[in-house]
Formats: sequence, C-alpha cells, structure tokens
Amino acid sequence: MTNDATVTAADIARLAGVGRAAVSNWRRRHDDFPRPVGGTAVSPAFSLAEVEGWLRGQGKLTGSPVRERVWQTLRQTVAGDADLAGVLAFAGAFLLYLNGDPAGWRGLSGRPDKDVAVGLPGALREAAGPVPGLADAAALPRRLSGEQVVVVRTLAELADELGAAETFEFLRTRYLEHHSRRVYLTPEPVVRLMLDLGRSAHRPDGAEAEADAAVFDPACGTGSFLTAAHETSGDGTGLLLGEEIDDTTARMTAIRLALLGARAEIRPGDSLRADAFTGRTADLVVSNPPFNDRSWGYEELTGDPRWEYGLPPRMESELAWLQHGLAHTRPGGSVVMLMPPAVANRRSGRRIRSELLRRGTLRAVIGLPAGAVPNMAVALTVWILRRPAPGDHPADDVLMVDTSAEPDAFQDVALDAWRRYLRKPESVDDGTGRSVVVRIIDLLDDEVDLTPARYLPQGGAAESVGAFAAEWERLERKMAELPGVVSGLSALTEAQARDEAAMTTIGELAKGGVLEILRFGGKVVPPEGPVPVLTLDDVVEGRDATGSAAPGPDDVRVAAGDVVVPMAARHPVARVVRDGGALLGPGLALVRVDPARADPDFVAGWLRLGARDARLRSSTSTARFDVRRARLPRLTRGEQAELGAAFRRLADLEAGLRELQELGGTVVRLGLEGLGAGTLRPEG
Repeated sequence: MTNDATVTAADIARLAGVGRAAVSNWRRRHDDFPRPVGGTAVSPAFSLAEVEGWLRGQGKLTGSPVRERVWQTLRQTVAGDADLAGVLAFAGAFLLYLNGDPAGWRGLSGRPDKDVAVGLPGALREAAGPVPGLADAAALPRRLSGEQVVVVRTLAELADELGAAETFEFLRTRYLEHHSRRVYLTPEPVVRLMLDLGRSAHRPDGAEAEADAAVFDPACGTGSFLTAAHETSGDGTGLLLGEEIDDTTARMTAIRLALLGARAEIRPGDSLRADAFTGRTADLVVSNPPFNDRSWGYEELTGDPRWEYGLPPRMESELAWLQHGLAHTRPGGSVVMLMPPAVANRRSGRRIRSELLRRGTLRAVIGLPAGAVPNMAVALTVWILRRPAPGDHPADDVLMVDTSAEPDAFQDVALDAWRRYLRKPESVDDGTGRSVVVRIIDLLDDEVDLTPARYLPQGGAAESVGAFAAEWERLERKMAELPGVVSGLSALTEAQARDEAAMTTIGELAKGGVLEILRFGGKVVPPEGPVPVLTLDDVVEGRDATGSAAPGPDDVRVAAGDVVVPMAARHPVARVVRDGGALLGPGLALVRVDPARADPDFVAGWLRLGARDARLRSSTSTARFDVRRARLPRLTRGEQAELGAAFRRLADLEAGLRELQELGGTVVRLGLEGLGAGTLRPEG
C-alpha cells in the first residue's frame, strides 16, 4: 500500500464529515495540523497519511481512509481526465476478475510484485471480455507497470472491506462527481415510479412482473433504470439491454451491472443514428432520453422504418425517441418515457400524437410536480404507451393524471391511478380531481393537446368554498400579526440611540478571525442529486433551498447562523440561514461568523446596507458587490446583539409582507373562481 497519496481540503472535509470551512479553521487554529506537501496556495495538497494520523488523534476521523487512499492513488496514477477514465476501466477489469476468481487472486497476491505484473494481465483480459471495448480501454499490456500493481493491491484492500461491486460503485460515484457537468442523473423516485408503471401494465394487481422480462433503455446513461430493474426483478434473471452515446459512461454502466451479476448487454453508440439492437425487442422500454436535441439525425433518418406513426419533425426529437422505443417493444409490451411538457401540445407534433391516439398506442400521460426532476425549468411528464398486439381491440380512452399538488406523494398518486385505470377505468375518478379518463375522440381536435391539467376538473363547489374560507382566515391572521411586528420594531429602534462608533470592514474582520468569507467553488450547479442547493433566487425570494445537486469536491455547505449574500449589486439583500445542510449555489458569497465574537443578524444587516450602497453607486446592472469592502461599526458583542435584533425585526417584517402578498393573491384568485362558478356570492 502506498503512503504517498495526497488529499485536498475537500477530501479532508469528507473524511471528517464536516464542511471545508471547518478544515480552514483547523489549519488556522491548530499548530500541529499537517503542512501542505504540494498543490497551490489556493488549493493546497496534504499527505493523506499525515492527515489520517491527525484526524485520528483528534477523534475527528469519520470516513474511510482506505477509500480515500484508493481514489487518490487512482487519480495520481494519471495526468488527465481521459487517462482517469482509462484507469477506471483498468480498475473495473481487475474488480471483475476479483469478483469472478477470488481464489486466483489470493494465490497471486502473496507473491512479489514482478510475479503479479506478469501473471495478472491474461486473467484481466479474460475478465474484461464480456464488456465490449473494456480490454482496449483498460490498456491491458502483457506486463503491468509498477503503478498498475500498486493500483490492484490498493483496490484489493478496499474490496476486502466493501466487496467488488461496492468498490466499483464508490469509484464510479467519485468519477461522476468530478464530471457532474457532463452526466445527467434521473432521480431515484422517478426511476422507481416509471419502472412500477411499466410493470403494472402487465400486472395491474401490483404483483411482481415476470423475472425474465427484458428491459431496454436506449439512452441508458449511468444505468439508473437498468440497475433498478435488476434490483427489483425477483431472482435477477431478467435480460437488460442498454445503449449510451458516451463510451466511458457506457463502459462504466456495463461494469456496474456485470459486478451486480445482471444479465446485461450494454453497447456504446448513438441509438437513433446507429441502433445497436436492430430487430431486437423487449417487454418494457423505459428511458429518460435527451430533450430538445436539434441534431438527432432528421436528415439521414427521413425514411427510417421506425417512424411508424409519422416522420418526427426536426424540432421534435422526443417523438423520435418514443417511436424508437416502440420499434423495440414486443407486441403487448410497454414504453414508459420521461418527456418535457411541450411534447403534449406543439403544433409540429400533432399528427404523430393523433396517430398514437387513433391506434390505441398512447395509454396515459402523467404530469409530475415541479422539482420532481431537479434543475429542470419545467415540470416533466411521463408517457405510457403500449405496442398493440394482434387481435387487440383498440383502446378508446386515455388516462390523464396531474400530481403537481402532491410533491411528497406523487409516486403513490400516479401509480394508484394507473392501476385503478388498468383494473376498472370507471374507478379512476376518486373525487380528488387528480386523475381523469378522457375519450380519445375528445382529444382528436385541431390541437390534439395531451396536457393532463387541461382535462382535469377544477375542484368541486364545496372544495372551492372551503379553500377560499381557509385562505381568507390565514390572510386575516397574517394581517393581524403585522402591527405587532411594526410596533415592536419601533420600540426597539428608539432604544438603539448610540454615539458614532469607529468603522471597520468585513475584510478586516476576516483577517482577525472574527469571520470567514466563502464563495461557490464550481462553475455551474451540478445536475440533480441528493443534496439541496441554496440558489440566488432562493436568497432573493427569502425561501428555503430549491436546487439540488450531486456533491462535488469544491462544495461549500451552508450551516445555521451563516450569512448569505448575492455577489451582484442589483440584489441588495443578505440573509441569515436558520437551518443548515444545503450547498451554496452560484452567484452567492457566505460569511461565517464566530458567534462568540460577532452577531450574525448584525453582520447581515450591515451587509445589506453595503449591498444597497453598492447598487446606488453602480451605473450598470452587472456590477459586483465586494463583500470584503462592506463597512460596519466596531461594537461590543452585546451592542451587536441589540442592533442585530432590530435588523432581524425588519427581516421578519419583510418576510411577513411577502407572505401577505402571496396569501392575498391566492384569496383573490379563489374569489374570482368562486364568483365565476357561482359557488360564492356577495353577502346580503
């Protein structure tokens, strides 16, 4: 095992289970903290062995040093990202060998490095054989280099701890974190829902689908759908087919599934232009294909036999993917695809939508709530299609479901409506107004609009009246609360009279260790993932984090008591975070105060004043706000707390007024709807 691996501050934070700011504090406050051994002044590198020893001595070690050593060993074996992909392929080949022949490795691992270097390549080539292109990508020579021997011994140690499949999953996850801008991940709840919808098409009673049913994802990416299909297929014998345009991603998916013991065929390539599975069909096609792709192959694929329902318009790549999926579905099989909402009503696609309806192929359109797929500007929809089988009676209706009002239970709402529709269509209407069965003849008008919300009832009379009354009561309560906030602020500010104090800046306080200034470390917010992200709009609107991301090496995690401020002068706001855990998003700076020496609300108030002054001084809308230059008075901690409480009162008043405006808008809307429907009338 090598002890030469180095780690960054982000890696140290991961080992200790803390944010990067904590690592910065340790470096400043502990004289015995390990010194950098490389890197740059901005991004120093530390000896992993020294860091591990220090964390262990301080009782701060929570992560696995073996994992970190493996990852850093792999990273430092190569010079760039392309090489890193090759090393990951090499690691995959070794883990496949280790998984398939553990006794062979036990016999070889105890021998000298030179024997491993000569004896292992043949076994690796044999293990890599089932994964197309893996042997070439792993660059398997006739004799391993010294660095490659180090890599396999390091991998074997981690595999002893985690197992071969979990070891590769760890490496794959780290690789994806470093390439988050290139990789799109479908959220796990959406993956599970779409698989359940597809399987329920054959088993309406909710029983498990056949274990040997074939599942195909023509744009499989990192294999989310195929992996979940394997994990939920009973004995795991179902055949999995997948194609992915990125060679590295396809290879990682193939290795991942092979290590899980799945019967899978994963091919690299462009599914639409170079179909790797021509003539083959599956029981279920499930996918989250690329959206709005103008270069999907319109010119060269004009006469393609897959366009059974019509030639997809140049701007409608989604309709090409739908028909590609149907072409690979056996008669009676299902297609479940994630679609942007515009596919339901674009004029250019109405002919194909009409054909899908007339032939009884389209069975359901399900609207998801906003945020179900993070970092998408629109709420997406799930389309369910069934390839007609000989002798089928054409369907004469379609299920429409809108789960937008159920963001925490959209899977249950959608699946329940779909299963009830399959068993007994007339049972779909459960009185909630979330699902409805629409006759196909009613959809075949000039627009052929398949947007679910257009066909759902707008709520019953009692429901509308009840909603109006409830919102009106909330509005009255909020209006009654505001005078108390204002009077309390007035009494407080009169008691705040003070002499002029000497002024300082945020930058000077940072130099003195009173506070720390952090900024978003990446270039863009990564694609969706399990960690919430506090965005610029969240701070401006005064709301909780609405973004989502896969964690990355340069993340800044927000903690309770942090002050977050936009770096653009056009947004003169500053906000004290009350609940931590989210990642700091782009365009934001974070000021983390030492609560024993400074009051967060006091700092936030003066930062807001500084941002306002910067906006007034600026002649452009793109001017930056330099947080370090913001001025504030030198006051005692007690004086700061008094003034901070006043700033907090103003912030509470602002939040109350914002909520009052939202409530007022809701009451007006419900009142208009009630008067128009005749469910409300003027008193007297």
